[in-house]
Amino acid sequence: MPNLENLKKQAKQYLRWHREGYYPVAAEIRAALPHFRHLDDRQVLDAPFKLSDAQELIARQLGFAGWQALKTGAAAMTDPKKQPAPQAVLSSISAQLFVTDIKASCEFFTDKLGFRVDFLYGDPPFYGQVIRDNAQLALRLVCEPVFAGDIRQREHLLSASITVDTADEIKRLFLDFQAGGVSFHQTLRKEPWGARNFIVLDPDGNLILFAGPGG
Repeated sequence: MPNLENLKKQAKQYLRWHREGYYPVAAEIRAALPHFRHLDDRQVLDAPFKLSDAQELIARQLGFAGWQALKTGAAAMTDPKKQPAPQAVLSSISAQLFVTDIKASCEFFTDKLGFRVDFLYGDPPFYGQVIRDNAQLALRLVCEPVFAGDIRQREHLLSASITVDTADEIKRLFLDFQAGGVSFHQTLRKEPWGARNFIVLDPDGNLILFAGPGG
């Protein structure tokens, strides 16, 4: 039998996170609660979210239709054969970049690469996200070296890969970045497997691949 008191505390924690605008909780709310599923992270955090919503979230995460079903049928949780777990659905992907200055990194991605800041978290910020169209890049502040020396450049270790649909788009993107003074680890070239790509070098040494059809 699950400890309902602990589950109630978890629900109150989700409620606090929502009130504080803690962005990582938005994805959990959207994934668990159908009436939030059509909203983006910012809309989820701006929408009304009550304790009953948080309790429903907990219940659905445990495989129940709602909080009342959890309370009346909690014993079924002890036997996985009685309560099959719902299949997980992967709804999005976001690469995470390690940076030493969130503000400077945001300026690079917005001014040089045409992204916009989706959100920043912390005071001062230690986590954030920039987006352009369907591409999402999470930015995580680090205060110590994550990689040894210049291993990323020597071994061509990518931090993120972003694609476009056409050969014209990848060429246009490269020319736009070049005109904007972006630093490249690799300029535009056609690969043996047919793709055409280039690699941007951000201020923190992250290698970001932009790729499209060879054309």
